Amino acid sequence: MTDRPNILWICTDQQRWDTLGAYGNGWTRTPNLDALAAGGTILDAAYAQSPVCTPSRASFLTGRYPRTTGARQNGQSIPEGEVLLPRLLADAGYVCGLSGKLHVAASHWSVSPGTEPRIDDGYSEFHWSHDPRPEWQSNEYHHWLHRKGVTYSTPPLEGSDHVLVGMPEEAHQTTWCAETAIDFIEAGRDARTPWFFSVNIFDPHHPFDPPASYLQRYLDRLDEIPLPDYVEGELADKPVFQRIDHENAYGGEEPYHYDGMSDREHRLVRAAYWAMCDLIDVQVGRMLRSLEETGQLEDTIVVFSTDHGEMLGDHGIYLKGPYFYEPAVRVPLIVSQPGTVPGGRRIEDLVELVDLAPTLLEAVGLPRHEGMQGRSIWADLTGQDAAATAPRESVYSEYYNAMPWHPDPKPQATMIRTTRHKLVAFHGIDAGELYDLEADPGEHRNLWRSPEHVAVKADLLTRLAERMAFTADPLPARTANF
Repeated sequence: MTDRPNILWICTDQQRWDTLGAYGNGWTRTPNLDALAAGGTILDAAYAQSPVCTPSRASFLTGRYPRTTGARQNGQSIPEGEVLLPRLLADAGYVCGLSGKLHVAASHWSVSPGTEPRIDDGYSEFHWSHDPRPEWQSNEYHHWLHRKGVTYSTPPLEGSDHVLVGMPEEAHQTTWCAETAIDFIEAGRDARTPWFFSVNIFDPHHPFDPPASYLQRYLDRLDEIPLPDYVEGELADKPVFQRIDHENAYGGEEPYHYDGMSDREHRLVRAAYWAMCDLIDVQVGRMLRSLEETGQLEDTIVVFSTDHGEMLGDHGIYLKGPYFYEPAVRVPLIVSQPGTVPGGRRIEDLVELVDLAPTLLEAVGLPRHEGMQGRSIWADLTGQDAAATAPRESVYSEYYNAMPWHPDPKPQATMIRTTRHKLVAFHGIDAGELYDLEADPGEHRNLWRSPEHVAVKADLLTRLAERMAFTADPLPARTANF
């Protein structure tokens, strides 16, 4: 046992908040994450600061907003001067490790064929696998497959244009991520220094490729799986980028033409996505058992989260892009530490992922980095008197041409969400969205041009301007001599 707690941060990729039994999903099998939630605290209204990978990950690892970090796009690298949470922990004596994806820098094999470029991130163990594909020379998942004598193969599912038959469970990248973490956990059994480990699983990010054994139970009930939540014609008065992605995702780059997909294909994609979430849960269970078997469970803060959501056909759109619907930006967030974080609690206050880094620093007794913009919620998680910190009145998210393949004008958008309303402003064009989440929780009716909602819109635009103003970097840009 060390003076400070360990931290196991399990972060998936592109996982909606409503994929767990603890969040009300009656289809997925997530007993391990449900148990983690029952033994810890669910943050029921947690929101990503971007609906896209790199901006979100750079944000929650620094505690700073995407515009502040400078990592505003996929394919854009975080500046050298940014300070990640593992760097701060390593400076305080933590041993920091990672398995899987990092993605705070350009990570396409055609640009960085070896590995992802890194800043001084604090990881002394770095087991990198951006995604399961074999293109990168240093993809450690494929080194692991090679040692097992296994060839990577994900053929199309018969009769489907959008679902693949993934690697079997014992050879899946999700399993490799967990096994690498377990090795690290077991090595920490008798360690004299605390540790921090990032498990960055690529699933349930597309391509939708679960093991056949996990997909089968959904195939057995395929006709019962609900279709996406889409109202015909709802995109007519919404920003043009949604209509573009309705035709094919990623501005036409990915072949998910909603109207061209049959009901069976819509259900198959949802089934495959849920099956990938089931596999994640099994591997989370293995990591939690390792903590228990090595006597480290009570000495370890466990965080389960993701970087952003997945549209999954809702609103007639697949994957992600310049939109801030609940499936895109509301994310699962569970925090647990037996004996420290009370079990069985559900916090409904609005929370941002940018709050995680300052929260974990407070949890381990370290000072907040002066450049951080998030707020610690550790007092709320531990049930302490948090009267000095009022709940957030809103959450904020950004999209600054984050996936730069939409036609001009490039989408530049910001979102503010209160407990009652959500407003999205598209800057430089006459477009936006406004939803009354009590009257229209599915976000189908855009009130942006509604005369009856002019006062609400004006209030939210003022709030949005204030949130944007306070994303200015709190660190001084230079030393002034006057």
